[in-house]
Amino acid sequence: MSDTRPVLFFDSGVGGLSIVAPARRALPAAQFVYVADSAGFPYGTKTEAEIAARVPALLGRLAERYRPRLIVIACNTASTIALAAVRAALDLPIVGTVPAIKPAAAMSVTRTIGVLGTEATVRQAYVDDLARRFAADCRVIRHGSAELVQLAEAKLRGEPTDTARYKAVLAGLFDQPGGERIDVIVNACTHFPLVEAELAAAAAPHAVRFVDGGEGIARRIVHLTEGQDIARAAADVAVFTGEGDEKLAPALAGYGFARIERL
Repeated sequence: MSDTRPVLFFDSGVGGLSIVAPARRALPAAQFVYVADSAGFPYGTKTEAEIAARVPALLGRLAERYRPRLIVIACNTASTIALAAVRAALDLPIVGTVPAIKPAAAMSVTRTIGVLGTEATVRQAYVDDLARRFAADCRVIRHGSAELVQLAEAKLRGEPTDTARYKAVLAGLFDQPGGERIDVIVNACTHFPLVEAELAAAAAPHAVRFVDGGEGIARRIVHLTEGQDIARAAADVAVFTGEGDEKLAPALAGYGFARIERL
């Protein structure tokens, strides 16, 4: 019998769409449910306690409602803080999103990498551990930016954004001691790959490459669903926990989510 359970993606906003894109290429037959926690947005400026309390409870409700085959926490902040608690609470596979420090260190020639995330992500001990394990011979420079989350959301609403704002965000990395040697930047927030082209343009004259975990997460989803007789029983759906922004509807439709629901 065909298995019609969906794959559920969860983020505070629309950043997780950067994870949806490679996942859809890897698993085209599955139904996708994309959940934006608009009632809790943004996560990057919240305390660890707020996120640790909110995310497992909310994902429990979503698991009951949509009965997914697996859940992807398509948010670095939620993953670095609440991933273990969600896995302990739910009896289904949970895929987290963590900063791609390991591939960045493998790519770096100057042995200086930047980690660009939300304020809540870059201060986590989880990031310290990744740097120790996979980039011990690198200088790892971090910068937290709530501004860049807002820029990504604005871009998907079809609003123009100013190059100067991207330059100001990147200055938070480049202006730190040793920052001029950064040759790889980790987009450690799923919102940030959505504005990678703008970041690359604003980075000049610095010659940098950007890396994120999207493709790796897609491979993990394929591994966890191997052997399942996957079939789609319904159209893909985007879900908002609070008020949804109707200006995001065209962007969501572009990622396959033509139907929108409220939790």
